[in-house]
Amino acid sequence: MGTASWTDKTLLASGWYPADANTPEKRLAFYAGQFPLVEVDSTYYSPPAEATVRLWAERTPPGFTFNIKAFSLLTGHPTRVAALYKDLRPATDKSNVYPDDLPDATRDQVWERFLSSLGPLVEAQKLGAILFQFPPWFTIRRSNKQYLLEVAQRCDPLPVAIEFRHESWFHEENKDETLEFLREHRLPMVCVDMPQGHKSSIPPVLAATAGLAVVRFHGHSDKWTSKDIHEKFGYLYSERELKNWAPKLRELAGQAERTHVLMNNCRDDFAQRNARQLVDLLAP
Repeated sequence: MGTASWTDKTLLASGWYPADANTPEKRLAFYAGQFPLVEVDSTYYSPPAEATVRLWAERTPPGFTFNIKAFSLLTGHPTRVAALYKDLRPATDKSNVYPDDLPDATRDQVWERFLSSLGPLVEAQKLGAILFQFPPWFTIRRSNKQYLLEVAQRCDPLPVAIEFRHESWFHEENKDETLEFLREHRLPMVCVDMPQGHKSSIPPVLAATAGLAVVRFHGHSDKWTSKDIHEKFGYLYSERELKNWAPKLRELAGQAERTHVLMNNCRDDFAQRNARQLVDLLAP
């Protein structure tokens, strides 16, 4: 059990951290004393420096686990040119680029450097999975399935987790096909709880498709389409909602070797409060 991020500005302002946890090192140490797992969201926006990753490994106790969100370019999202490695930035007036805007050799270098930067976590046995969250236009089709296999091959032997954001993967006529494909290739599916009724909405399909099962709670904000991420994810789960989830999570955990549950309702200390409630509800 853990949360997506330990450095969100509204979390720092919420009072969740004690007053003496006033440096990045002390805050990570405090967080790691509360939960055994965290998701790093910043790596989606910009590839991490290996020196930073090494500090994460050094500042957390044995057995602590980091899930790393894949860099935006690797999932087909628009990517800020300024976020690319300096020597790989194209000569363009565009502020954002897509993978197809770059030569194959450049994309290969981004893959190689991103994965290499995670080395300290691998060495410390603290890398849980690399989260590949695909965009809403990543629909179920043969070329996209092939890309999922490419992702797994490029990352091998590092573990990945796949999160879809288009409803087509779980249309009634496609659901079994999707689950069968993921199971056949041992690709962990990220189960999500999120607002329904949007093009990006995925139903809460709870299924383990590999040895690792991952669940991410996005909340049910009525401002899901807001560009303000704190409005989008600003949802505090009620105790009743979490009680309803507890038996479902136990059942899922029974299907997998490891189960990661992450609260992504990152506003103030909502995620931390709800994660602690779930820990208590799932306690033997």
